[in-house]
Amino acid sequence: DMAEGVLVRWVIAEGGGVNRGEILAEIETDKATVEIESAFSGIVHKHLAAEEDVLPVGVPIAVIGDEGEEIDVDALIGDEDTGEQAVEPEIEKDEAVESAAPTVSAPSPETGQLPGGVKASPVARRMAEQKGVDLTNIHGSGPGGRIVKKDIEEYLAAPPRPEVSDQPEVVSGSTVPMPVFSPVGPPPPDKTIQTSKLRQAIGRRMVQAKNQLPHFYVSHEYNVAPLMELRKQLNSMLDGSGEKLSVNDFVVKATALALRQYPNLNASLDGTDVIQHGQVNIGVAVAVPGGLLTVVVRDADRKSLRQISIETKEMAGRARDGKVRPNDIEGSTFSTSNLGMYDVEEFIAIINPPEAAILAIGSAKQTPVVVDGELSIGWRMKSTISVVHRISDGAEAAQFMQALATYLEEPLRLMI
Repeated sequence: DMAEGVLVRWVIAEGGGVNRGEILAEIETDKATVEIESAFSGIVHKHLAAEEDVLPVGVPIAVIGDEGEEIDVDALIGDEDTGEQAVEPEIEKDEAVESAAPTVSAPSPETGQLPGGVKASPVARRMAEQKGVDLTNIHGSGPGGRIVKKDIEEYLAAPPRPEVSDQPEVVSGSTVPMPVFSPVGPPPPDKTIQTSKLRQAIGRRMVQAKNQLPHFYVSHEYNVAPLMELRKQLNSMLDGSGEKLSVNDFVVKATALALRQYPNLNASLDGTDVIQHGQVNIGVAVAVPGGLLTVVVRDADRKSLRQISIETKEMAGRARDGKVRPNDIEGSTFSTSNLGMYDVEEFIAIINPPEAAILAIGSAKQTPVVVDGELSIGWRMKSTISVVHRISDGAEAAQFMQALATYLEEPLRLMI
């Protein structure tokens, strides 16, 4: 789905050594900032692109060879345009750039000038995008009034405040002053914010899903009292290790095992064909700045709860920091979305194409329940599966939700 990316940072400088599989550079894609691994071992002889360059997919970015090797770079790449742009030497590069930053009006690549005559360096523009700063409100201290990184930092440290009148409003003909609410001043102006690349990618995929995939939904309420008790016991055993099992870890493991019984839901569409996947790779939706990413727990049916917990937290951390690896976000065969931590009782989720289904999980909470004709307090959790009607039907989805109940309501099954 990606046509171009931004070279955010070189990890290996020119003249530096690199081994195959080591991180060479960071590229900002539509979804996140991805660490690019080197496909070769050797010495980085030359960078063919500068940081902040926007590069089409497939363009070479570096030349790697043996130490001491004489390389004719011009002959190697010919007259191919690498997208390299001149960058002012006094501009300090950002050490890290978060993914999914909202963008503003595109500047002129030659001058760095925004519409309205505002000039800003690439680093200043990126900081303004990340922090939601309107560059027209900042006076630049750089050459020719150019806004630089220092100007953004000073603005964020002491942003201007709206003027507040210290005179209370008095109603005509009355000596009783009207109450004054602080801050007083004109309402903020309307803002037009261009959507981020991540939000645009989400929009395209969700429109595709709703237009081309006929959804149906099946909900189920689970008795998770045994799960909550087992989780408490296991976390007490992990006390002091810094690890902690979440309810979602149990859900991921239970979902993976249930999918083994219903492979038609661990599937994807390929035209008119249905591909039932041998691996059970569970996608876990993670909220990130500006949108949503799905990190992938591979072979979740074969991993312990502890492995699932550690991997999920590590990948979610990289996603929020904008440092995901391609393997983190590719290859899911079934997705889950959990809003339980936000005290959401239940919801439905949109399927992630080309997958067959997605599971939406609500909060596990104590609630009044009737057991054997008597009112008591129990733990309940609601969940809804969204399924592509081109692949499956309601009966199969309902049976899957019952199979899922076997594992969630008898969680010791997850341990054996």
